[in-house]
Amino acid sequence: MKPTKINPKKNSLISAFLISTTMVLPGALGVNAAAAAQTEITQSTYVFDISAGSIADGVSEIGGVTGWRIAYAIELPAIEGSRIIQGRMTVPAAVDMLLRGTGLTYRVTGENSLILIDPSTQGSQSENAVTDPVLIETSVVQSDLPSVYAGGQVATGGRLGMLGNTDIMDAPVSITSYTSQKIADQQAETIADVLQNDPSVRAPNAETANIDTYQIRGFGVNLFNTGEVSFNGSYGVAPTYRVLSGMAERIEVVKGPNALLNGMSPTGAVGGAINIVPKRAGDEDLNRVSADYGRGEQVGGNVDISRRFGDEDQFGVRFNGGYHNGDTYLDRQTKETSLGALALDYKGERLRASIDLIDQRENLDAPAREVRVDPGITMPGAPDGSTNLIQTWEWSDAVDRSGLVQAEYDVFDTVTVFGSFGGGRTEVDRLFGTPTITNNAGDYDDKGLSYRRFQTDRWSVSGGVRGEFETAQIKHKATFEATRYEDVLRQGVSGTTVIPSSNIYAAGDIAPVFVSAPATKPKTSETELTGFALSDTMAFWDDQVLVTVGARHQSIAVDSFKNGAISSSYEDSVITPMAGVVVKPNENVSLYANYIEGLSPGEIAPAEAANSGEATSPYVAKQLETGVKLDFGSIGGSLSVFQITQQSGDTDPGTNVFSADNEQRNRGLEINVFGEVTPSVRLLGGVMFLDSEINKSADPTKKGKRPVGTPDMQINLTGEWDTPFAKGLTLSSTLTHTSQQFVDAANTQDIPDWTTLDLGLRYKTSIDNTPITLRATVQNVTDEKYWSGVNQWRFISLGAPRTAFVSVTADF
Repeated sequence: MKPTKINPKKNSLISAFLISTTMVLPGALGVNAAAAAQTEITQSTYVFDISAGSIADGVSEIGGVTGWRIAYAIELPAIEGSRIIQGRMTVPAAVDMLLRGTGLTYRVTGENSLILIDPSTQGSQSENAVTDPVLIETSVVQSDLPSVYAGGQVATGGRLGMLGNTDIMDAPVSITSYTSQKIADQQAETIADVLQNDPSVRAPNAETANIDTYQIRGFGVNLFNTGEVSFNGSYGVAPTYRVLSGMAERIEVVKGPNALLNGMSPTGAVGGAINIVPKRAGDEDLNRVSADYGRGEQVGGNVDISRRFGDEDQFGVRFNGGYHNGDTYLDRQTKETSLGALALDYKGERLRASIDLIDQRENLDAPAREVRVDPGITMPGAPDGSTNLIQTWEWSDAVDRSGLVQAEYDVFDTVTVFGSFGGGRTEVDRLFGTPTITNNAGDYDDKGLSYRRFQTDRWSVSGGVRGEFETAQIKHKATFEATRYEDVLRQGVSGTTVIPSSNIYAAGDIAPVFVSAPATKPKTSETELTGFALSDTMAFWDDQVLVTVGARHQSIAVDSFKNGAISSSYEDSVITPMAGVVVKPNENVSLYANYIEGLSPGEIAPAEAANSGEATSPYVAKQLETGVKLDFGSIGGSLSVFQITQQSGDTDPGTNVFSADNEQRNRGLEINVFGEVTPSVRLLGGVMFLDSEINKSADPTKKGKRPVGTPDMQINLTGEWDTPFAKGLTLSSTLTHTSQQFVDAANTQDIPDWTTLDLGLRYKTSIDNTPITLRATVQNVTDEKYWSGVNQWRFISLGAPRTAFVSVTADF
């Protein structure tokens, strides 16, 4: 008998709208050779009204209007007066007007990118040095964001919390910002798909599970029920368990502890911070529709529509919607997701404001579930990636609704006040257990089978002032910020004594088990986080040396509830400092170093401890990092070394006293590369080497062991090639490797290393002057069978099998 779902989440309204919209696609996708040749010489035109006082300013403004990436690695000559570029024309024509009389020319390096060159230093140009680009999708430009780097996969900077948008060469920490172009070209379903391009990040949970978790520099992120992904710098707004990529203009990751920059995350993750930059209406109207199929038999589509209104286009509206449904590659599983994200913004002379509204839903029948393994047995080899240990009568329904209001006002040219208010509610109803492997043969019990209902309500508010001034020839960018975050978690649970069982290599159908729905969702916890922070970035010697110092006073209050009454209470505060320095010996090189702390709530000694009820101080993570960043205009990279130490609590087996004497120490070396190797070849990826150890422990048997789920090497490398034999055709491949990981604290159980290869292609063309992009990807081409990762709770995830998906996108 299949249990009855309580208030099943239906997506009928969104589904009907999106299905009807995605059907409005071009009637035919074929194109003959003559049409393709015509496409090669077709160029998009734009309306320009530019008055540039320098070549650099002109480059910036042309890129801002069109979304083209215009790079240069040469010294730009001065010009007399202003260059006036007015009227409708192509980007090459606009660049010609800008460069007239300077002796410079340019070379198209990609589908919407070019580089300025000096023929006197590079030799004579051939007749084909300047070529016409193929017609591409409309690019929506958000002028308040750091520009896109050559190759289009990452940006030149990102948001450093309270410090605001910062160029990567000026940032005293490691930051990567993945662009909407990367998200689209990868056909990413969730932000987890994109973040796994970073060798320092892993998202071990399967996309067929009901949650995405992350490991950054060997520490877990988003492991609890309140979510640790920020939305435009604010916690409590992004969906809690999984974030669909359709709402994201940029996906940013700051690696390492960052309590000063972003404040303490809702549950105190210290490995890094993930931020979603929402989409905004660009200067050009956008009507983008896509349809896709794959990842099993999932079918769906997305729409992306934006407009600007007003005498000066000061009002913007952008809507992103998506709907997908069908069987996945996993046995017995069906999945339904929907997204509606509405963004409103106002850009005035001094005032800028925005409103974001999000509705995201996901329904899973037979959701994938991570496994655990009993102590004392050898970890069995991984079964086929399509294996599902969960039954059709087990399910998960999730609804996320949230909103955010933000504004900033320039009181003076150098002083800006800013503020935000937002929050959301996540509701999850689900029925499943945790498959636990009980012997070397792979038999498992579906332990803990239960019907659970979660509700998380959270809200956050922030405000502050940012100013620029100069003292004794030292430039200052100072920021003061106050933040407040609150959440309330409610949970109802109904269990059963029935424990279904099977084998991971022959996971057949099991008779349904009836579990009644919980009658209520009582409050289980309440969290309040309050912070006050002050920072200053000082620039010396024409910005060749940047020094950032600051501190945040963070207060933490956590109450736990049982049967409606407070069962335990925790309250404390701590000051977390930061110091960072950047030295730029020339425009291509930045040397940087930082000391920064992270913060997690302390713990209360358990009832069985001799000091039961005693609270520890907040746990402080400390990072030391140094490195070098390189930027050669079209290709860049970085090398960094770091050490992070993180406290935790445990009970001494000799004295039975609970204390915060545990410490995990992660030391690492990271090498990253991004950009264009040649005009037609792009690279993205790198390697992280990680030396992780429990170097302090209340339990002497754990000291010196390697922490659970911390591989000593992770490699990612994506390459793209614009083929010379078919204009508009790009081939890509991605290699991913993760080394061995321990499953238990004693280091007696492990999962082996694994390597996967993904292959993809995209083809950009035009039909009746409508830009069309076809994309196709095959993941895990060799169909490897592997356990993909382990989180700190010892939950082990199964890697996906070979799977394919295709999509078509049209801009009208």
